[in-house]
Parts: sequence; structure tokens; C-alpha cells
Amino acid sequence: MIAPVVLMLALSFSAPADTTRFRGSDSAVGPVASALVAAVQIPDDTVRRQRRKSIEVSEWYERRLRIHRYGSYAIYPLFAVQAVAGNQLFQDPKLAPEWAKTTHRIGATGLATAFTLNTVTGLWNLWDSREVEQGRARRYVHALLMLASDAGFTYAGVRLSDQAENSFDKRKEHRTWAYGSMATALTGIGVMTLWKEN
Repeated sequence: MIAPVVLMLALSFSAPADTTRFRGSDSAVGPVASALVAAVQIPDDTVRRQRRKSIEVSEWYERRLRIHRYGSYAIYPLFAVQAVAGNQLFQDPKLAPEWAKTTHRIGATGLATAFTLNTVTGLWNLWDSREVEQGRARRYVHALLMLASDAGFTYAGVRLSDQAENSFDKRKEHRTWAYGSMATALTGIGVMTLWKEN
């Protein structure tokens, strides 16, 4: 098995003056080696596949992504708690049970914390992966939907929560903004979960 390989190498290196230069090289090789090189050369009209460009992200990228995911999982129960407690407060906050008031305040704080954490980690990772082409459209659509949800929750909490205690119309507006922001956030999460890009 080794003998043919040794023979081929010996023939190629002991070539006489009729050696042939092959394209792309300045070295002279023997006729047997020239024939072997010609046999494995790729034709000029062959389309060469481009390798994906390697992008380096920071070592904290994976850690931030993990924090971002856990923050996203916490959003589902917080949405449920806020919906239940908020519906108790909707008709008249003064007559609502005390647990609903306390739960709604704690839930609002939990949502603010989760959304702040996810906004910071998400935007940081979005910036870190800005040169990665694969999945770029999905990441940007997700980011825009989540920022819109951030804005909606901020408006519902900061602007409307105090007014909602004394006005039924403001409570309706508060609820509309809160549910709209929930729907936008769930759509943003769905984009990352269901939209698969090659």
C-alpha cells in the first residue's frame, strides 16, 4: 500500500527538464505530479461557495442572553397576576380587596424590573451582534416590538396609574394600554421563538 505512494513521489521529484509549471504556483513539478494536480483542479466556471464571515462577540454575550431569557420567562406569570389583580381593581379601586391592590403594585414593580433588565441586556446584545447577518431582521423586529411594549407600559404606569384611581375613563385607558403592551410584548417574544431564519 505504501509502495505506490513512495513510487509516485519518487517519480514526481526525479523529473527531468520537461517539468511543467501549474497555474498559481512558481514551483516546478514532475509530469506525474502535474497530471495529479490537473486531475484535482477545479474548473474555472465552478461557482465557489463563500464561507460565512466569523464574527466575534464579547464573552459576556452568552451570560447576558441567559439573563435575558430568564427575564422573559418571568414575564408570563407577571402578566397573569397583573390581569387578575387589575380586573379586581377595575370597577372601583376603593372597594377592591386589599390583596388586589398589593398584588397589583408588586406585579407592576416586577414587570418594571423584568422589562428594564431585558431592555438593557437585549439592546447590549443587539449592539454586540450588529455585524452578524444571520437572524438580523428577526432581532431588529423583536427589539422594536419590545421597545414599543416598554413605552406602552411606562405610559400606563407612570402617566395613568394615579389618574386611574379616581376616574373610570382613565382606568379604561390604563387597561387598554396595559393589555396592548402585553400583546405587543408577547408578539415580540413570538417573533424570537417562532421566526426561524436560515
